[in-house]
Amino acid sequence: MSQDEIEVQLKREPGTEDLPLPRYMSPGAAGMDLLAAVTEPFVLGPGQRAMVPSGISIALPKGYEAQVRPRSGLAVRHGLGILNAPGTVDSDYRGQVQVILVNLGDTPYTINRGDRIAQMIIAPVVQARWHETSDLPETRRNSGGFGHTGR
Repeated sequence: MSQDEIEVQLKREPGTEDLPLPRYMSPGAAGMDLLAAVTEPFVLGPGQRAMVPSGISIALPKGYEAQVRPRSGLAVRHGLGILNAPGTVDSDYRGQVQVILVNLGDTPYTINRGDRIAQMIIAPVVQARWHETSDLPETRRNSGGFGHTGR
């Protein structure tokens, strides 16, 4: 295992042994594809959303999260997205990873077993400890936001 890798325990859900495990599709890929672990094809109509199982549960080390993000090809070609993107899988969650897909396109989309439906990125996280104060340090930007810096 190299310096830029961590070991993550993974458990397959029963009946998903036929599906490949998430993997990086290129040496420089940041995300691994999550597959649809549906038992039969289903149609996601325009404007509809569905919770799609991935067939895996994971045990992340403390200090890490898994981010579930849309796949760009599905978004641009079919209008498929993820409602809570990026979704977060916390290090203490042990349930099945699921993806909340939404069809923002104008035609129905069929989801089949084994379809690549999302990507998952493992990332380090830190937890904040609040320090309440009456004043914040000044910056050049200060409270400017929401388009403050122009186009």
